[in-house]
Parts: sequence; C-alpha cells; structure tokens
Amino acid sequence: MKTRKFLATAVLALGFAFTSNAQKTVMVGGAAMYPNKNIIENAVNSKDHTTLVAAVKAAGLVETLQSKGPFTVFAPTNKAFDKLPEGTVQTLLKPENIKTLQTILTYHVVAGKMNASDIAKAIKMGKGKATLKTVSGGTLTAWMDGKDLYISDESGNKSKVTIADVNQSNGVIHVVDTVLLPKM
Repeated sequence: MKTRKFLATAVLALGFAFTSNAQKTVMVGGAAMYPNKNIIENAVNSKDHTTLVAAVKAAGLVETLQSKGPFTVFAPTNKAFDKLPEGTVQTLLKPENIKTLQTILTYHVVAGKMNASDIAKAIKMGKGKATLKTVSGGTLTAWMDGKDLYISDESGNKSKVTIADVNQSNGVIHVVDTVLLPKM
C-alpha cells in the first residue's frame, strides 16, 4: 500500500514538473508574464511595453489580442519605439492614422503559436532563413546569428529577439529591440 501511494505521488509530481517546465513564468519589464493569462493581460504589466500597449489600445486591437488566437507576437519595447524618428509615435496615435497604426501593429503578429524552437526549425528547413506571413499580409524574415534570433522586415530593418518564448494562454510573445515596418 505504501509503495502504491509513493508511486502515485511520484507520478503526480513528475506530471506537475513537466507541466510547469513547459509553461514557465517569465519576467518581462519587471513583471511576471503568466502562461495562463492572455497577451493583453500580461503586456499591460510590463513597464518596458507601455508604448506598445498604448498603441494597441489606440488601434482598437485589445479585443483581438485577448481572443483565443493563437498568436505569435514580436513585441517591441519602449526603447524600440524610441528608435523611430522623433514624433512618429505621437503621429501614429492620432485617430486619423488608425489604419496605418493597425497595419504596423498587425505586422508584428503571426497567426499560430511559434516558439523559438519552431522558428529555428523553419530557419533550418529554409537553409538559413524562414519567411513568416504576418496578420497584416506582409512578410518577416527570421534568421540566426550564432545563437541569437533576428527578425528582418520588408523595409530592411533588423530586430533582435531579446526575450524569447514568453508563453501566453493565447499564444507566445517574443520581445524585440526594434519596431518592424512593412512596406507602405
């Protein structure tokens, strides 16, 4: 009886260990990103993503990013937005520029959940590059430099993934250091 109870406890503990490792909590912008919360519920807590959150709200995309998904989001930090020419963010946040803002933001989103290992496999299959179709209809190119994952946009900008595999209940976020821009 003791052996059976011990084995049951061991199996339960092992199952918990696999579950918690597959969906670990990651710190982003000083806040825990919980895998059981959706993209918006987590992003609003990151002090490094206040500009992105403001842009998502201004573009009316909150409901979309709270939906079932799944989505892969390349999430630019505040410092990434700061690299844009002065006044760009303020201009994009104006109501008359909502369509442009929506296009730029959805250019950072790929339908489906692609963890870094999935992207790496696609890069290997593509002999060094993987083309990712964005929700906005554009393309991103994923590639590696050593162990670092990069994403290039249609405008020739390259963005480094600084934090990969931030799992969410409706997808995954990869934090990037540069805003990705589609051809406009």
